[in-house]
Amino acid sequence: MSTSVPYNTIHRLAIPATLAGLAEPVLSITDTAIVGNIPGDGLESLAAVGIVGSFLSMLIWVLGQTRSAISAIISQYLGAGRLAEVRNLPAQAIFFNICLSLLILFSTVFVVKEIFTLFNASGKILAYCISYYGIRVWGFPLTLFTFAVMGIFRGLQNTFHPMLIALIGALANIGLDFAFVYGISGLIPPMHLEGAAWASLLSQGIMAGIAAALLIRKTEISLIPNFPLHPELGRLALMSLNLFVRAVALNVALVLAVREATALGPRYIGAHTIAINLWLFAAFFIDGYAAAGNSIGGRLLGAKDYRGLWTLARKVVACGGSVSLVLMGLGFLLYMPLGRLFSQDPGVLQAFGAIFFIVILGLPMNSVAFLFDGIFKGLGEMKYLRNVLLSATFLGFVPLLYLGKYLGWGLYGIWIAFTMWMCIRGAALVWKFRHKFLPLMQKA
Repeated sequence: MSTSVPYNTIHRLAIPATLAGLAEPVLSITDTAIVGNIPGDGLESLAAVGIVGSFLSMLIWVLGQTRSAISAIISQYLGAGRLAEVRNLPAQAIFFNICLSLLILFSTVFVVKEIFTLFNASGKILAYCISYYGIRVWGFPLTLFTFAVMGIFRGLQNTFHPMLIALIGALANIGLDFAFVYGISGLIPPMHLEGAAWASLLSQGIMAGIAAALLIRKTEISLIPNFPLHPELGRLALMSLNLFVRAVALNVALVLAVREATALGPRYIGAHTIAINLWLFAAFFIDGYAAAGNSIGGRLLGAKDYRGLWTLARKVVACGGSVSLVLMGLGFLLYMPLGRLFSQDPGVLQAFGAIFFIVILGLPMNSVAFLFDGIFKGLGEMKYLRNVLLSATFLGFVPLLYLGKYLGWGLYGIWIAFTMWMCIRGAALVWKFRHKFLPLMQKA
């Protein structure tokens, strides 16, 4: 029997998921805006935040894929009415993921200078990168833990508690940023860039603590790993591995973009930092509906409700597309004021204004790619997602990026390559969904 998914159910999951998803870009945007206005070394500090933020995002996105795998399996078992069979799985997955994150953390702290030299950072910018990273990196395992707990709640069709975790963390980060960066007279001396790093670290700790408390109090899922290993751990590991490879390909694009923007000069990496933060902000805004598609799609697949799944995809795309059009309008309306939120440097603002229209015009295609990305994760189609990212990155983004560099397109070339990257991703996912699920829907 087909189950119609009403719009209010989609909105009920998507709106809290949107607010939850905005936490990470809000952390980055808050750091960027406050640090970019530090008196004296604001430009160098902004560049350091952009470089370190890109590297940390790469680590988080690469290892944070367990969240999507956990969510997919839990939602599918929920749809099949067999949730009790996977209650011990998340704790085992989180345990192994945190151990891996600590291994990577300790392996990077000894080669920090070499890492950021690869991003073309040098002089004062390199020194600031090392100082900022040395503090922020300790929040890496905390963020992975929080992401995993959010994935559990998402699989249970609950996006309210992830929203609560994220909003508290974001508000804490904003307050701590102002207190630590600029100081509080008679209480806290101004710590400038290091203050922003401490603010992010403490807010990540707050989020992890709240996540653990909510999971223990609101669900029957344990955080204590038990043995023997769960039979689904192998499938979860394979899903995570495919998403790991996918995330590496994704971050190759992001890191190469930062590297090439840094090579153009401080004002260009400053402009690129503003643009990529706004791009990510829009992505996480649209991602709320992708999260709804993820949660509901996995449940419908578990129930073998293909007609409901097809209807879900159409409704989610309609909702997410509407959001992207609103964001486009706001982007053009607030074109330069958005740039001035992050920096007052005339060179940075001029470079930003020259390329921001490309970011805005790409939003509709971005929404298609992000929305189907979420649906495919809920369906467990991680292998196909991996192949799409590999193709889009190495057959689309990288060749166009270096063609633009050869032709002297500067930041234009970087953002044209990003646009092509998203077009390939969106088109490939739409084709696969129609090819696989349209025949199943017609038979239902």
